[in-house]
Amino acid sequence: MTVALPANADALENGLIEIARKAGAAMMEIYQTDFEVRSKDDASPVTEADEAAEAVILPGLRALTPDIKIVSEESAAKGDVPDVNGDTDFFWLVDPLDGTKEFIKRNGEFTVNVALIAKGKPVLGVVYAPAIDKLYYGGPDGAKLIEGDVAPKITAISVREMPEDGVVVVGSRSHGDPEAMNAFLGDLAVKELRPAGSSLKLCLVAAGQADLYPRLGPTMEWDIGAGHAVLLAAGGVVENMDGSGFVYGKADFRNPFFIARSLSVPVKYEN
Repeated sequence: MTVALPANADALENGLIEIARKAGAAMMEIYQTDFEVRSKDDASPVTEADEAAEAVILPGLRALTPDIKIVSEESAAKGDVPDVNGDTDFFWLVDPLDGTKEFIKRNGEFTVNVALIAKGKPVLGVVYAPAIDKLYYGGPDGAKLIEGDVAPKITAISVREMPEDGVVVVGSRSHGDPEAMNAFLGDLAVKELRPAGSSLKLCLVAAGQADLYPRLGPTMEWDIGAGHAVLLAAGGVVENMDGSGFVYGKADFRNPFFIARSLSVPVKYEN
């Protein structure tokens, strides 16, 4: 498939970061209000911030890359899903507000997620947490954390080697299963089990602040695509529970359970 990308990688990166920041600003305007919480058909919560962020992201991506299809959570919930072939297509994968439950709790752990998928793999992505002003970007030239906008602090990030005193494991703040987590970890030396919201869990591993994120519950592709791109660029990996490669563009966009980790962390795969 031939697609029209911006003339250079910098244009794509800068455009994507600008879109994420604008979406985050729209989200934060609503965050400061007494917003309404509604339920979607699957009983998951949605707010006007989810929709406001999507209203910024979709036209921004269409202007940046007019020929690339977009799969976005809120549009998909309304039945508006383009036909994509995960084996051959390029497509954008968008979660306008990842961590809606964290947004509702006002704990700051929610993000804007935008990833570019190429033939089933994330090739670049941005995860922006507007409440704490941290933006993670991953692409062909590596991963970085950008803090601040006017005079940003830019830090290259990468996964770390497994610590001798035990690993830091991140798990979902709102969707945990402690028994399943303990069974998976087995006799692995664990220094800390740290709860975190949204795709920030993947970014903590990418930034070397955690080592392992086993996801033992349901997710959708748009929940993790951008964080996966950041983790890959930082030298980490996302795998299925049997150790096989994780792919995107599945028929229903639903994910199996998965393992995100630094490659230095040993895991026991399912047979």
